[in-house]
Amino acid sequence: MIQTIIFDMDGVIVDTEPVHRYAYFQHYKELGLDVSEELYTSFTGLSTRNTYQKLKDRFGFEGEVEDMILRKRALFNDAFDSKEDLQLLDGVENLIKDFYNNGMQLILASSASKVTIERVFTRFNLHPYFTHIVSGEDFPQSKPDPAIFLHAASLSVAPKENCIVIEDSTNGVKAAKAAGIFCVGYNSVHSKDQNLDLADKIISHFDELNHAAVVQF
Repeated sequence: MIQTIIFDMDGVIVDTEPVHRYAYFQHYKELGLDVSEELYTSFTGLSTRNTYQKLKDRFGFEGEVEDMILRKRALFNDAFDSKEDLQLLDGVENLIKDFYNNGMQLILASSASKVTIERVFTRFNLHPYFTHIVSGEDFPQSKPDPAIFLHAASLSVAPKENCIVIEDSTNGVKAAKAAGIFCVGYNSVHSKDQNLDLADKIISHFDELNHAAVVQF
């Protein structure tokens, strides 16, 4: 029986993608990089560090990756603080409360930095519902590498066979399946051009999911 729900954050709990996109492309412009839509989309699910490492490998620009991360983070934070219409995705707050009120353990496993996760969790008062927060910046490889989900599952009160992952990206679904964890693919309107075919179950809205449904998985 499912006892632990492992949530991704961006595209599942909140859509910070427009803010990230703005920050990335502002920084690409500063760096003089011509990043195509196809290349940008391929970075979905990667940590900021691994995104910049891939860009550096591809374009060969000078500068330290850590400096790139700090600049992009500053651009993101400025945009985040000014974006008044940033909201939790439709239905996810009710879903989180439903799981929590029925005694399920909630863990966050996001490629986002700890700083970004903290900003989101503080803004929307999510800390009380989650027992653990795992950030992709603590792992050398990003999704689809399974390390982040294997670690999240190790923090579970139950074996990984009694966990599920909720993901919205191709790389996230691949990572969950590589970790051997049941994966629900969230086909979000905010997560374009993502292939969720490897997911064990695909949903288009969070009203398709609740405690009573997942205990049957």
